[in-house]
Amino acid sequence: MISIPAALIVAFALGLRPSPLPVDTAPATRGPLKVTLDEEGETRVRDRFVVSAPFAGRILRVELEPGEPVREGDVLAVLRPAAPDLLDARSRAASEARVRTAEAALGRARADRERARAELRFAESDLARSSALGKQGIVSKETVEIAELGVDTRREGLKAAEYEIQVAQSEVAAARASLLEADDAGGAGPGGEFEVRSPVAGSVLRRLRESETVVPAGEPLMEVGDPKNLEIVADLLSTDAARLHPGQPVEIEQWGGGTVLAGRVKRIEPSGFLKISALGVEEQRVNVIVDLAGSPETRAGLGDGFRVEVRVVVWDSKDALQVPTSALFRDEKGWAAYLMQDGKAVRRSLEVGPQNDEAATILSGLKEGETVIVHPSGDIHDGAAVKRREL
Repeated sequence: MISIPAALIVAFALGLRPSPLPVDTAPATRGPLKVTLDEEGETRVRDRFVVSAPFAGRILRVELEPGEPVREGDVLAVLRPAAPDLLDARSRAASEARVRTAEAALGRARADRERARAELRFAESDLARSSALGKQGIVSKETVEIAELGVDTRREGLKAAEYEIQVAQSEVAAARASLLEADDAGGAGPGGEFEVRSPVAGSVLRRLRESETVVPAGEPLMEVGDPKNLEIVADLLSTDAARLHPGQPVEIEQWGGGTVLAGRVKRIEPSGFLKISALGVEEQRVNVIVDLAGSPETRAGLGDGFRVEVRVVVWDSKDALQVPTSALFRDEKGWAAYLMQDGKAVRRSLEVGPQNDEAATILSGLKEGETVIVHPSGDIHDGAAVKRREL
């Protein structure tokens, strides 16, 4: 029979013994595991056409609305050539002076032509006399040849005078054109309208000009493309993009539908860019282009410029030994975890393979069915008494 002092000593010792720490546990299991790179992406039409004004002019009001279908060759907008600028008093006076100068030059050219004609008539008459006298032997052959040369020279002079008149007429027209101003209608008539047509069949993606206004040459008017022919662009960290290659499978989520869309990495752009994150951190980013798989009917409602969630699969296994990532921690040898064995925490070094935010692959150091402690606190150490937390 235990004496009272001995019983008190035993009770005191049991009271000093620490109680087991409650812990959360999870078994090591086998099953499918994917490792993905997750990032937000944006859809865009693959073949996008920006229709621009071919020349400076006034565009009439655009009636087409974004989303309306168009066929190749359909009229997208109507453009009228720009009217001449209005002239101030000084510019008008200078233009009128240029017109008078050009008209005077035209009159001088016409006078030169009449003089050349008169000289040609006289030379032809002189040649006729010289030829007649030459046949009679009164004048020498050289005199006749000189008369013929005179006729040829006068003929060329008349041609030059005709050309001078043409030049002077063009200068008059150019000088008068500088006096043209916009008419009361404010532009060209129906015959001067130019129809801007669609280069492809598709839909109006964006209407960059709507109201009637004056646009310069090359001004973008509208964007046209096929909204069913979509691709996705997502900017990933350059360190993540370096791990990718064309053809890798992609899962598209959070696009507005209830299904997960499939895709493939089409291209990793060769040049990166600097981007400031929401936390103000400078990051080097690289655009990754993703092709959507399946028919457009599987993604009905998805359009140009929509936000999506992109998950690029970098590793996939159908039968991987895995534990929750929250059970792992770093030690001097690499990765480690606490196992729960016979009510005690046992430290175990592990060789860990690919992992995602939820689970990690165990290559060695653990067997299927063994129990690991999830979210181990700082109070847990090798050999510490533990018990499973009651839910």
